Amino acid sequence: MKKIHTDNAPKALGPYSQAIISGNLVFTSGQGGINPETGKLVDGLEAQTEQVMLNLKAILEEAGSSLDKVVKTTCFLKDINDFKAFNEIYAKYIKEKPARSCIAAADLPGGFLVEVEVIAEI
Repeated sequence: MKKIHTDNAPKALGPYSQAIISGNLVFTSGQGGINPETGKLVDGLEAQTEQVMLNLKAILEEAGSSLDKVVKTTCFLKDINDFKAFNEIYAKYIKEKPARSCIAAADLPGGFLVEVEVIAEI
């Protein structure tokens, strides 16, 4: 098992790693729309979704993987009515259509409107 860290994604908000490599898979922690340069949450669902995907991309690249190698995503939305808008942005980044779960969560940490975690091959 190997811990992954990159400065191109936000630091963990708690006692966990950005990602872990186990065997030939990388498991990311859930990512929110925090800009790693400013350490601040970006405004609005669309901007947060874009930032989430950029954060995941940076973490996967640090692990020797990519968004094209994602096999499973778990997506959390604060408001399920944002499902369509979220999907439009998500689909620009995740093109291989991996397995996915997407749920509405009553509350997400840090004021997030969206959070996504992925499992990808290396």
